Parts: sequence; C-alpha cells; structure tokens
Amino acid sequence: MASDESDGRDPLFRYDDPIFADERLLEITHLPGPDRIVGRDDQMLRVADALNPAIFGSKPSHLFIFGKTGTGKSLISRSITQRVITEAERDDINVKYAFIDCGEQNTEASIVKTVAQVVNEPERSGVTVPDRGLGTGDYYKRLWDVIDRCTDVTIVILDEIDMLEDDEVLRKLSRAGENRRISDSSIGIVGISNKIDFPDNLSERVKSSLSRDELVFPPYDANQLIDILNKRRDAFHEEVITDEVIPLTAALAAQEHGDARKAIDILRNAGRLAKKRNDARVTEEHVRAAKEKTEADRFSELIEGSPQQAKAILYALTLLTENSTEDEFPTKIIYSQYKQITGRLELDILSERRVQEILQEQNFLNVIQSEREGRGRGRGAHAKHRLLEDPEIVKKVLLRDSRLSMEE
Repeated sequence: MASDESDGRDPLFRYDDPIFADERLLEITHLPGPDRIVGRDDQMLRVADALNPAIFGSKPSHLFIFGKTGTGKSLISRSITQRVITEAERDDINVKYAFIDCGEQNTEASIVKTVAQVVNEPERSGVTVPDRGLGTGDYYKRLWDVIDRCTDVTIVILDEIDMLEDDEVLRKLSRAGENRRISDSSIGIVGISNKIDFPDNLSERVKSSLSRDELVFPPYDANQLIDILNKRRDAFHEEVITDEVIPLTAALAAQEHGDARKAIDILRNAGRLAKKRNDARVTEEHVRAAKEKTEADRFSELIEGSPQQAKAILYALTLLTENSTEDEFPTKIIYSQYKQITGRLELDILSERRVQEILQEQNFLNVIQSEREGRGRGRGAHAKHRLLEDPEIVKKVLLRDSRLSMEE
C-alpha cells in the first residue's frame, strides 16, 4: 500500500486506539507507583524493614519471599527497592539493584556477570564486563571491583531463586564483606520463590552462611483483585469497559489462587480481543474468551522448548484426566498411556524410571503437581501426578505440536 499523502502516514497501520488509553499500564513489566499497589501493606512494611539499613549505606538484611504466582512478590520487591534508592539519594548514598530472573539465568557465572554489568559505571570503575570470554572467577573479581567503586549498597533480587543451578553464588554474595572481597560497600539478597520448602534444599554451606528473614505472601482475594484492576482502569479510555468486566475478571482470577498477574493478563487480552473485533466496548464475553487465551498462553510459555518425550508424557496425563473422574494418577498408569501414544507416533519408548524423572521435572517447573503417597507400612510410597491447568487448555496447546496432532 502507498502512504497517505495527506499527512505522510502509512495507511497500512492504525494510528488511533479506540480501546486503550495507555496499554502499558497492563504490561507485566510495568512497575506501578505506590498509590496503585493495594492489599500488601503488611508485606511492604516487612520488605522495607529488611532493606531499610541501605538508606544509610549499611548492609540490608537478606530476605526470602515465598508465595504463589501473581501474589505481588516481584512487584513489591522492585517497588520497595526503588523507594530505598530514592531515599538514599537524599543523603548521597548510592544504592543500586539488579533484578535477575533465575528461570532464564540460572548459572553462577551468568548471575555474577549480569549483576556486574547492571551495577557497573565503566568511567568510574575502570572495569569492563564482557558478555563472554571470562571464567567465573574472573567475573567475580570484576564484580567485587565494580560494587566497591560504583555503589555503597547493592541489592540483588533473584526471582525464581529455586531455579538456580548452583547455590554457591548465594554463599559468595552473602559473605563478600566478611571474606573481604569488598570493603567499601555491602550486598543484600532478596530471593523470591513459589516453593516455600526451597531453603530445605540449599547446601549445608549456604544454610550456615546465609542468615536471612523469611516472608510469605498470601493469595489476593476477589475484592483485592477488584481494587488492583480498578487502579489500572485508566489503561482504557473512559466508558470503554462495561460494569461487569472488572468484577468478572477478578472472580475468574480468584478461582486460580488469587493470581493478580493473571487478572491483569485477562483484562489486557479482553481489551485486545475487543479491538480486534472492532467492538466499541469491552464486555463479559470478551473477558471469558480472554481467560481461555491467557491460560493457553501461560501454559504454552511453560512448556515452550520441552522435548517431544515430555510433551507425550503430558499428553498421556491429559488424556487420562479427560477420560476419568479422577484428577491424579500414579506413574505406572501414566506410563501405560504414554506407551500407547509413543507406539502410534513411532517415538522411542523411555523406561518407566525415566518417565518418572520427567514427571518430577514437570512438577519442579509447575506444569503439573506431584505428591508421594504411602502404600502402607512396609510397602513404600509411590508418586501421583495431576495437571495444574484445565485439560482442555493443555490439550489445545499440546496439539499445536504437529507430531502430537497426528493423534487426533
């Protein structure tokens, strides 16, 4: 298409948005101001209390935060840290922070490198931190130099800390001052996880060296979710969303353990759906359709890149769930269904032990939930597994895989 000569704009694109006034307010990466955060007053106070010493250039307390997805853990951690930085600046105290998603960067070297790169001011430190080419020990040396020369306090936020490949980085960061790796600065660690038993799995060396506070974030209830969504209502033009949209979105998300992130995702997807259909308003119908899309998108993200065999095992569990009144199944039953699927798809059949390991991996990734059940005295225990998502959604996502779709 040619450009519109009247104003120089390309007619292929749309330059007005009849639905959204500022869609960025509904992005997961958006950090709302303090006045937009609701239902977390106690948790904000606890996080602020742990980080408060940083305002004066002193070492903050290390803090582990636990809670289900969408309960505000990352949001509050980032928000309070940003406020600490602002307050510290009043007294010329230089506080910096690095936010690391351990789901993406889970090795010791990648974490140390990233923290160093975020904190570094090369003209001040005289240090460069390359993306590659250095060993872990060299990255640590540069990190210590950068922290000492560029900050008074460095706060390291490790989201999904349970995904760490090696927890040695926690020991080295927490003891950097004590071991005289840094002398003019200090480090505070905020670890975030949805697994409350994560500290039990830390190595003994880390357990003995990492003194910390712990904090649990409860799920939001429906009323809190309504407040959260109302605080972001100005993402839409006035009068665009109908009265039932926010209460319905909150109610649907409250059913899923009070997940605010999911509620915001549903609301944004409802708006996008209305715009795609050229509808003037966002309605209850858009919300219900958006819920299904949001769930499918989330599950798709979880299994993105999963091997064919893992998808076949999940498909076996999905078929069992669909065709039974039960919602959890022992490994042996799943294995039997899995062998039928692999036979039809001409996939190699893994051993039952390997299938059990893959199921445990999926449990760790929160794709499914696995629990061990005792068989009775002297008879050991076996694992049972269940889907965490609606089987219809799981099936729809799995069938996007061209090979699995041959099953249909």
